[in-house]
Amino acid sequence: MTRTFWVGGNWKMNGSVASIKDLATTFNAGKTPSDVEVVIGAPYVYIPLLADSLRKDWAVAGENCYVHATGAYTGEISPEMLADVGAKWVILGHSERRHILNESSEFTAQKVVKALAAGLKVALCVGELLEEREAGTTQVVVNTQLDAVVSAVSESDWANIVIAYEPVWAIGTGKVASPEQAQEVHAAIREYLKAAVSPKVAEETRIAYGGSVGGKNCKELAQKPDVDGFLVGGASLKPEFLDIVNATQ
Repeated sequence: MTRTFWVGGNWKMNGSVASIKDLATTFNAGKTPSDVEVVIGAPYVYIPLLADSLRKDWAVAGENCYVHATGAYTGEISPEMLADVGAKWVILGHSERRHILNESSEFTAQKVVKALAAGLKVALCVGELLEEREAGTTQVVVNTQLDAVVSAVSESDWANIVIAYEPVWAIGTGKVASPEQAQEVHAAIREYLKAAVSPKVAEETRIAYGGSVGGKNCKELAQKPDVDGFLVGGASLKPEFLDIVNATQ
């Protein structure tokens, strides 16, 4: 089957009213293929602005959410709130949540369940630290991160999940997994899904690559058979993001 190529931007804790208006104007004017799904993740406070400003064939994502719809959880944002202000997606399990804020795979899985129940689609991030890659445990780490979600969701839920493989050592460092390294892990994730969920889910689930993706390396990465898109950090804050969206052209 042909999986629809997916390109996500993750603005992290960046942006301002002025810069977002400028970026939206640039992105809206760009020529991009109709067969690529594009999602932009923005800080909570800018989601309404972005949803209102951005071209309607692209979607907006939250960068995180909590596991309850409402309640006494100071500073948290529920998936229902994200949906209410225009988000269609949410990014969960990013390494910065896992390693800076010490969020576990089990907690991430709880968020995935709640986000899906609220009608959001999920970009689920997985990936290994440099020392884990050097120790040869990349796939053990990634599979363990996926185990928690596999245990928590139904087979049908995977239609609304994109897996983003992001080797932590390549995020924002300028280091990039080679196309061969990315393909190797993506293929292994697909084999994992085949055994842990079903051959259908393995075949249909999109697996994006993230980690210093830019206009110069995106085309070569996009040619790999199990690389179904990208989750882009720094380059998604620049006009260069349009080149990445056009990587398959």
